[in-house]
Amino acid sequence: MTTKGGGRGRLRRILITLGVVVGVLAAAVGGGFAWLWTGADVDTVGKEPFENRLAIPPLAKSRVEADGTRVFDLRMQAGEKEFKSGQRTRTWGFNGDYLGPTLRAGRGEKVKVRISNGLDEASTVHWHGMHLPARMDGGPHQMVEPGGTWSPRWTVDQPAATLWYHPHPHGATEKHVQRGLAGMFLLDDDKARKLPLPDDYGVDDLPVIVQDVRFDGAQFDHGHQLMRNTGFLGDRTMVNGTLNPYREVGDELVRLRLLNASTARVYDFGFSDDRRFSLIGTDGGLLAQPAAMDRVQLSPGERAEIVVRMKAGERTVLRSFPQDNYGDAWQTRFSGGDDSFDVLELRAKASLRPSPALPGHLAEPEVPDGTDSARSRFFGLRMSGINGRPMDMARIDEVVTRGTAETWTVRNEDGMPHNFHVHDVQFRVLEVNGERPPPELRGAKDTVFVPGGTTVKLAMRFEGPADPDTPYMYHCHLLYHEDGGMMGQFVVVEKGQRAGKPAAHAGGHSH
Repeated sequence: MTTKGGGRGRLRRILITLGVVVGVLAAAVGGGFAWLWTGADVDTVGKEPFENRLAIPPLAKSRVEADGTRVFDLRMQAGEKEFKSGQRTRTWGFNGDYLGPTLRAGRGEKVKVRISNGLDEASTVHWHGMHLPARMDGGPHQMVEPGGTWSPRWTVDQPAATLWYHPHPHGATEKHVQRGLAGMFLLDDDKARKLPLPDDYGVDDLPVIVQDVRFDGAQFDHGHQLMRNTGFLGDRTMVNGTLNPYREVGDELVRLRLLNASTARVYDFGFSDDRRFSLIGTDGGLLAQPAAMDRVQLSPGERAEIVVRMKAGERTVLRSFPQDNYGDAWQTRFSGGDDSFDVLELRAKASLRPSPALPGHLAEPEVPDGTDSARSRFFGLRMSGINGRPMDMARIDEVVTRGTAETWTVRNEDGMPHNFHVHDVQFRVLEVNGERPPPELRGAKDTVFVPGGTTVKLAMRFEGPADPDTPYMYHCHLLYHEDGGMMGQFVVVEKGQRAGKPAAHAGGHSH
């Protein structure tokens, strides 16, 4: 017969056991979270041997046709590359195993790029930062099938700038860029040529294409780790496809064309000795005057042209520093804000060629100031989509009138880091949270970082040509977010004209 005392004893033992189990589980969960938290930041400062000479992407060969059109050839292809000695990594590239050549053209020049797809899946080539007809833009409506070709052509009609090209297939952009499909497209103009700036490509004018990577043995590991809602975050960086890179320089002033070609990581670039440098250009071209600073932050897709002064025989390291504008502590830790990277070592020769001083005036950015905006639009950024709507290839979200300027207000509504890129146009950042933007955001831009809770106002002008059936994109350029639907479409029309209906794959073909 069971006594009341015996029943209470068993109940007490059960409760004690449950308490122990709950305590063990809580300790395990707490320990697991502590492990995730303490292991979430990455720091390569002082750990890079800088033993590999920085590769410089070759200038793309071109020919000029009878009508003056400059023609380039790009082939998307699979390959292998030894990033680490003796270990062959499977890659994609343009005209080679990884990344692509640097295309270069001048303002007013007609260009054509003959693209062939040697991959086993369809892709595109988007001209990031370029003003050109929508059918030539290389967005997700201009897919090039395996074995297919595409030959966009346009006339360069914008100032000297550091642009780039990369794939833009809907839902697969992150993967295609990570595998190595990217390259620079440099624009020149007469005004910039006359300025006493470092301009000897690969000598005192260096392309610096920065990507974060992670390896699983010899192969890339593109997996997303726990809590990384921004997308892929690697544990090391490489420049121009070179791990542990150094570059020997022989001039007092060196121009670095910084491109954040990573898919989700934001960098805050400076130098290991905190030396000041001059920012001379942003996404869309030169600033009005050089801006002295010791940090410049770039989110994915953004560019900055900086000039750094070197002394004979010295070394300095281009570094990415921790950042404090990601939002709360959770976002900062798990979105890469706490991370530090040694990116590239510059080594000055024992004697240096003297460089002329930077001019006090560079060029006036050709972007509107907001005073002549014909209308305003609002864009709310959330992981679920822009303005509450995920991307739909068959839907035109916005219709703009050719020749008019507009002011777009963009707000990050969900807390995690985002940025905002608009195809075809360069814009002026009018405000950041109601305040005048810092110097690095006062030039021509096509991509802007929008941390959690941030609101930016952008002024832009749509010059066309009008095409009611072929859209341009606007989207978050954290590519995991873009692939997930943080993208919308707009068309440029003549006054009074209505939007048409986009074709699924206008512009590309297979054979």
